[in-house]
Amino acid sequence: MAEGKPAGEGARAAKEAERLLQRLEWTVIRRLEGVLQGDYRTLFRGFGMDFADLHEYQAQDDVRYIDWNVTARMQVPYVREFQEDREIAAWFLADLSGSLDFGSQSVRKRMLAAELVAVLSRLLTRRGNRVGAVLYRGTGLAAESAIPARAGRMQVLYMLDRMMRPPATKGGARTHDTDLGELLARAQHAIKRRSVIFLISDFVSRPGWERPLGLLARKHEIVAVRLCDPLERELPDLGMVVMQDAETGEQLFVDTHDKGFRKRFAKVAAEREQALREALASAGIDCLELSTHEPIDGALLRFSRMRKQRSQLSAGASLAGATARVFAG
Repeated sequence: MAEGKPAGEGARAAKEAERLLQRLEWTVIRRLEGVLQGDYRTLFRGFGMDFADLHEYQAQDDVRYIDWNVTARMQVPYVREFQEDREIAAWFLADLSGSLDFGSQSVRKRMLAAELVAVLSRLLTRRGNRVGAVLYRGTGLAAESAIPARAGRMQVLYMLDRMMRPPATKGGARTHDTDLGELLARAQHAIKRRSVIFLISDFVSRPGWERPLGLLARKHEIVAVRLCDPLERELPDLGMVVMQDAETGEQLFVDTHDKGFRKRFAKVAAEREQALREALASAGIDCLELSTHEPIDGALLRFSRMRKQRSQLSAGASLAGATARVFAG
């Protein structure tokens, strides 16, 4: 498929996108390809399988592909071999609302989102896969049209260019909060075929997004990417400080020297995090957590290992139980 071209407008954002991608290609992407090698699919699984052959079960096989009819005849577990469709269509649902401007050190959550899209998109497009995006900047703002899924490096640059353009605001102030339900609804309309979806957000949102996320997860494989900063979980003793809502602009003086205030802040943050984990778990969605204080490649490698280990443990447990039932019968 032909590669997309970056838009003529936003020359500064286009240059920033090119510099960002070049930096990541020489550092993070090269390292990940060397470490992951064939295991890069632990980050995103393909779709479309054609039956090819049968072979006796081995430890690394997926228990879901056991052929129980053949197993019963042979008295030894056999699994079906499939020829997997090599092409993956991946979509990035990027929450670019005001709260992503926060970062307690040199890296903001907005840049973290752009880095993730650059890394994963390039890993995919280097193998001929297609990537697309749905961008969201807040409620009340004009909806950006979805970026159709295409292959190639220029497609990656085009998505980064669109992500890195400054949001349109009136009077220099942002007065729009976040409703992830809107982003998920746009994705439901834009993504027609089964795809891998990365939902990128800090999940600072109006309530009610859990149901549309569950509906989207019925059709697609979704990975939630949570962007976070350590100061959002626990406040240090900084004395009197001004805290500002990044989305509404509302300001408030707080005394961080007050231990009770810091304790209440940490409690609310922990409750919000627990609610998020429960919502994602109920929808069967894995969560990749990216912190502004951690290199992105380390987080991706840890996530890949987690998915691989969990898959192996699940396959082993399922095989033992299922085999026992078949042979007992």
